Amino acid sequence: MAKYAIGVDFGTESGRAVLVDVADGRELATKVHPYSNRVIDEKLPDSDIVLEPDWALQDPNDYLEVFKHTIPAVLQESGVSPDDVIGIGVDFTACTMLPVKADGTPLCFLPEWRQNPHAWVKLWKHHAAQPEADKINETAHSMGEGWLDRYGGKISSEWFFSKTLQILDEAPQVYNAADRLLEATDWVIWQLTGVETRNACTAGYKAMWSKREGFPDKAYFAALDPRLENVIDEKMTRDIKAIGEKAGELSEQAAQWTGLKPGIAVAVANVDAHVAVPATTVAESGRMVMIMGTSTCHMVLGDEEHLVPGICGYVEDGILPGLFGYEAGQSCVGDHFAWFTDNCIPAAYESEAATRGINIHQLLEEKAAQLNPGESGLIALDWWNGNRSVLVDVDLTGLLIGATLLTKPEEIYRTLIEATAYGTRVIIEALEENGVPVNELIACGGLPEKNKLLMQIYADVTGREFKISASAQTPAVGSAMFGAVAAGKSAGGFDSIYDAAPVMGSLKDESFMPNPDAKKVYDQLFAEYMLLHDYFGRGENDVMKRLKGIKAAARKA
Repeated sequence: MAKYAIGVDFGTESGRAVLVDVADGRELATKVHPYSNRVIDEKLPDSDIVLEPDWALQDPNDYLEVFKHTIPAVLQESGVSPDDVIGIGVDFTACTMLPVKADGTPLCFLPEWRQNPHAWVKLWKHHAAQPEADKINETAHSMGEGWLDRYGGKISSEWFFSKTLQILDEAPQVYNAADRLLEATDWVIWQLTGVETRNACTAGYKAMWSKREGFPDKAYFAALDPRLENVIDEKMTRDIKAIGEKAGELSEQAAQWTGLKPGIAVAVANVDAHVAVPATTVAESGRMVMIMGTSTCHMVLGDEEHLVPGICGYVEDGILPGLFGYEAGQSCVGDHFAWFTDNCIPAAYESEAATRGINIHQLLEEKAAQLNPGESGLIALDWWNGNRSVLVDVDLTGLLIGATLLTKPEEIYRTLIEATAYGTRVIIEALEENGVPVNELIACGGLPEKNKLLMQIYADVTGREFKISASAQTPAVGSAMFGAVAAGKSAGGFDSIYDAAPVMGSLKDESFMPNPDAKKVYDQLFAEYMLLHDYFGRGENDVMKRLKGIKAAARKA
């Protein structure tokens, strides 16, 4: 009898579930549920409390609603019996973290804390903890902490302890009230199983943990802030579960939410980008997988340990067991294009798109595709949401240069795409220059599905073929694969992710090949990009940061 697994992928704006046939990875049903409170970056829900710049919060109730809406929907749409679903896996954006009570209740659920922004979920793109990140890095450098090298020499404001320290600095009462601080991906697994479980992926990439050394020593946390000396033992745990393990079994309550049978296997939590790797058939070193959406994460497996300046980090067994998983990223990709279409499009373009029955992105892609590389005379830096790799600096901002009174929207749109492609090339070259081979590129996520021009530009800029995931919901499929592994072969699943990858993972037949003539032009433009990249990004001209300071002061005036 056929067996099935469900993967639930929690993104920035919504969550989605996919029901997958374990025998061949075939997707039988998918359901997306938008978060009712979306990204909270202006004021708290049902409140007059205004958030400071660079804040990005979420409501954990939205995550529970995803389970309650999407899983019953995919069961109904597919006609699959709950009796035949053997496992469930979950992935999440990261670092997305929250403070909770000992029973798992988020502080923002409690009336006494609901009006305090620090009691809510801090989303991955919450960048207001940069001062804390700076302190984490300065303290680590002064103490000669070797673990910092695993993270390219810098901990990001997006990571776990930057956000933890911000809570402690700005709302110590919230920190004291929290019995546990944890990743949202671990929190939702807790809600499914009734058991708190921490995963090795987020612990390794976002919380300075390693398989061999564990967390940094208590002396480091005490030097960072005496109140943090025992943060691991008081607010977290040293019991970290490996990716691919079973976290527990579906509880009676979660079974009522989802319509699934209680007792089925629930996989250890994971990160959205990382679960995409085996879902694209990748189970060996040298093949980079890029998940491209609001941001882009770049993952590549390696047989050896190498220090790569400016990457997000590498973790042994962090993506697949037995290999080092290297991660880099760009914090502004899809958001980049959305900003432009939301704020910079003439009414005539909107009218044309509406008349033709297409969306504005489709219209701009069509017009931009008619341009030759370099024809616009424009170049941009892709830092509208800061730079994650390789500069690791959220205080950097966007730049567009070369505009004239004749510049058209499609020229700017294409230039923004090109800028993100240059950022990816920077990451690839940084990895290869430091001993991590990148022999193949595979793209997945929303952007490769929607924008063929974007993928062709990426191929031309990097000079490399781009292969494309067969699934429009690659992370969710990857999570379903880990759900099948958690169930095990005896239940109809797999005993390892290496067994599951060639069976359930898949790629499209199509790929994007670089155009040699375009590559020559883009090599020239990339050289100009790097001049701007280093001039504004490595301290020679800090005008971007000075402007942010002036902006912050003016808003407080």
